Amino acid sequence: MMAQMKSVKPKLRSVLLSLVVLWSGVSVLAQDGVLDLSDLANYANQTVPAYINRDNTPNGNDITDLGATLGRVLFYDKRLSFNDTISCASCHQQAHAFSDLDRASTGVAGTTGRHSMRLINARFADEQRFFWDERATSLEDQTTQPIQDHIEMGFSGTGGDPSFADLITKLSAIEEYQVLFAMVFGDAAITETRVQQSLAQFVRSIQSFDSKWDLGRAQVNDDVAPFPNFTAQENAGKDLFMRRPGPGVRSANCVVCHRAPEFDITPNSLSNGVVGAIGGGTDTTNTRSPSLRDIMKTDGTLNGELMHTGDFTLREVIDHYNTIPNPPPPNLDNRLRPRGQPQRLNLTETEKLNLEAFLRTLSGTSVYTDPRWSDPFDAQGNLSVITMPDGQLAITLLPDQTQADITARGVPGITYQLQQSADLETWTDTADVTANGSGALSTRITVDQERQFFRFVFQTSE
Repeated sequence: MMAQMKSVKPKLRSVLLSLVVLWSGVSVLAQDGVLDLSDLANYANQTVPAYINRDNTPNGNDITDLGATLGRVLFYDKRLSFNDTISCASCHQQAHAFSDLDRASTGVAGTTGRHSMRLINARFADEQRFFWDERATSLEDQTTQPIQDHIEMGFSGTGGDPSFADLITKLSAIEEYQVLFAMVFGDAAITETRVQQSLAQFVRSIQSFDSKWDLGRAQVNDDVAPFPNFTAQENAGKDLFMRRPGPGVRSANCVVCHRAPEFDITPNSLSNGVVGAIGGGTDTTNTRSPSLRDIMKTDGTLNGELMHTGDFTLREVIDHYNTIPNPPPPNLDNRLRPRGQPQRLNLTETEKLNLEAFLRTLSGTSVYTDPRWSDPFDAQGNLSVITMPDGQLAITLLPDQTQADITARGVPGITYQLQQSADLETWTDTADVTANGSGALSTRITVDQERQFFRFVFQTSE
């Protein structure tokens, strides 16, 4: 058996074609920038701890391996910006919990007005609205707004920018998207809704549950009880975070807004009192935050500074909540003004250190390197899509030696053309074969030459 790459026009990606010969052959496959659709990563059935219960996945867009795979390609593809320089991943970087070390992220026409929000565990929350100011009604709605922003990715349709319809035309001419959309949706049509669904599936698949907190929580089956794997300082910080205020109780009451064990923000939250804006002035409409998980790496390095302004250290965040400014900022959440007055926790230096130590326990490790959420393109921005697995084609000669059965495994629902050649240069179509629900391809051919080559090809429009 042998494999070869289908030639494509410059700047287009290539689809790996599977070639079978009746007698012998070899297979060589480069691994960089290769997306194997015949061996999909597990996105749909990842292990989620039993104590995690919140989930904002809407009806009709459950995570699937196919859909999240398409979402991964879209997430990292710079061609979703009008000048091919910015992708979703440019501002939401895996190495930094899908946030950005820069205070303001760079787009095609300037920098963003708010810090890029971490995307860790975006699925595991009651909150369904997205962006710091909650202007997106769902994650699906959120995914294409940066693409249609003049500064971020430039398909705004205003001020001389191309429109989202222009992006649809652009993507529709790219052969890997013809394959991927047909694979996910049954036909190659690209629409904004399909782009939104796929991107949202990928983002919801990004999860982090291998932290020190999760290891301890699994041992005690209780959010509040001391964790046996924690240090005394970490347990003290957890106690401050988790306990509600009361007579004789020392509490930071963080959990009232950032609820364990997901550590998501409550859906009805208002402003946290940070009303500054990047570049100066005020910004009072921010009422959402990401999960507190993975605000830093396990070594304490922040995944970008904090708040929508991107200019707070962890200690500065704690200090802010310890002493809310007075007079209270506009739209301040009532939970930060007990008895009508701005919050005063009066935390000691030791208590602040304890809280910092506890917050470090919420960070995992695998999310930063897991290939499921990594860039599928190679260093040059190329991507080859395998629609058939290497080494799994078979040809069986029938007893009369004049016919043979060819079997292979492709992408379910995709129609391939079986082609034949006597010299590996001139190819003719022999039959159209559609992969069944499990991806199996099977057809019978006539053997009428001493050396006869066959290949399955997924045809894409040029």
